[in-house]
Amino acid sequence: MMTTPTPRFTIVLGLLISGLLFLSCTPRVEVTPSEKPITINLNVKIDHEIRVKVEKDLEDVFSDDSKLF
Repeated sequence: MMTTPTPRFTIVLGLLISGLLFLSCTPRVEVTPSEKPITINLNVKIDHEIRVKVEKDLEDVFSDDSKLF
């Protein structure tokens, strides 16, 4: 003897099936590395050594021993 399912059971079963279908369609995010190497072009002007040389020369010129002033 089979009984017919109750409306509440049918709703719960429908929600479970729709929930499983919804979970199976979740998006996936994937990060893949580039095939080419990453190159960073640094255009840096280095003039520190030149400034140090000029500053030392100026110190010599303006020193107390130079008798400039």
